[in-house]
Amino acid sequence: MRLRSAIVSGLTVLALASGCRVAATTEPKASAALPAAFATTPQGPSAVAATTAGGALPTPPADTLSAGALPWRQFFADPALSALIDTALQQNLDLRIAVQRVEAARANYLARRGALLPTVSAVGSAGADRYGRYTLNGVGNFDTNLSPNIEGGQRIPGPLTPDFFVGLRSSWEIDLWGKLKSRRKAAYLRVLASEQGRNFVTTNVVAEVARLYYELLTYDNQLAVLQRNVALQQKALGVMRIQKQAGRATELAVQQFEAQALRTESLAYETRQRITETEAAINQLLGRYPQPIARGAALPQQTLPARLSAGLPSAALLRRPDVRQAELDLQAARADVDAARAAFLPSLTLTPYVGFNAFRSNMLFDPSSLAFGAVAGLAGPILNRSQLKADHRAAVAANLETYYLYQKTLQTGFREVVTGLKGLENFRSAAALRQQEVDLLTKGVATANDLYVAGYASYLEVITAQRSVLEAELSLAEARQAQLLQSVNLYRALGGGWQQP
Repeated sequence: MRLRSAIVSGLTVLALASGCRVAATTEPKASAALPAAFATTPQGPSAVAATTAGGALPTPPADTLSAGALPWRQFFADPALSALIDTALQQNLDLRIAVQRVEAARANYLARRGALLPTVSAVGSAGADRYGRYTLNGVGNFDTNLSPNIEGGQRIPGPLTPDFFVGLRSSWEIDLWGKLKSRRKAAYLRVLASEQGRNFVTTNVVAEVARLYYELLTYDNQLAVLQRNVALQQKALGVMRIQKQAGRATELAVQQFEAQALRTESLAYETRQRITETEAAINQLLGRYPQPIARGAALPQQTLPARLSAGLPSAALLRRPDVRQAELDLQAARADVDAARAAFLPSLTLTPYVGFNAFRSNMLFDPSSLAFGAVAGLAGPILNRSQLKADHRAAVAANLETYYLYQKTLQTGFREVVTGLKGLENFRSAAALRQQEVDLLTKGVATANDLYVAGYASYLEVITAQRSVLEAELSLAEARQAQLLQSVNLYRALGGGWQQP
């Protein structure tokens, strides 16, 4: 008998040992290292030639300060824009949704933290059993009732045997291998990640309000340009009609001038529609129904911070909430893998209880009916571990996915910063050149009118000059808008906007 017990015990231990083997971890492939600085490379054939020849592209010195560290009230100097952003941060529905995601993550963390503690339940139960005559309980109860050592109240009722219990029952899984701690850690990290997700939504809301506001100012500027040109073209059309009556102009010239004035008026109506759509979009971001949008300074008077620097990539990108969120999600996924690996190991569960237990209701709360006990159970998977293997494979896959998403987020942030820095420089130059173009073409309109009156230019040259200056003024407004939007995009790319002002 002892030999048989030893053999059974040994086989049981071997089965547990073989069944609780922990799956090996899978490491992701190494990704490219983050550059030490935001290099702005030269463009065009010269850059290709320099790269082909093995020449080193110039790298600007790294600045330790970043425009992303500025609060949005300091970055956006327009009081009207600041008021719109402040309203959006209080009423935007996307932000309110993000806040509820944080609350949901906190609730999940509360559940994971509670799993480490014992559960205690108040229990009250009543039941009745009829045991067969050839069962262990049936024979035992019959013999017990015949025993001279029991009193009348201790005799077991029959044929139905009641059972009453009032007390406390508990269950507590002892975290031997850190499975529950890993789950709690993952839940806590996801709370932090959800808070960074809320900050990321804040950054996007601030940037989107600023973008739409600058678009609105651009359309206002273009509408003013169109209305001014409509007035000038109507005046020129009147002069052309007078000249036709005097025999100095043809009907074709009048038709050309009138067609140009009509086209400019149609562009004005299209611009008014864009203004309406942009105002509606801003109001939706502000969490309200359409109403007039207050403007500040006009588009030409809008200013940018004197200097927009990016700082070091290692610091600037980590200021971005989406990068922080991706990093925390990665850490949470690793904790999930640890929990999935620990699930292959045996778990120890304690189930104590204490209370009053009796088969007669009138004796239930008698002090002699007090009962207590505890059971310790050690359970480990041996056969059919498919669910555990599937959970582990899913956790490993999710871990690799979050790792690659983290790397992608870093690359996206780096690209947006480099594009923003170069775009700000290019559009600043483009706006300056287009301003010179507008000045020259404005002089050209006056010159064309003088030459036409003197008989040295045709009416087509006057129309062309008027059309060219109109297109140049509209293009100048777009260049100024692009310059402002580049600054907004760079501010968002550097993680600005979510800091409390």
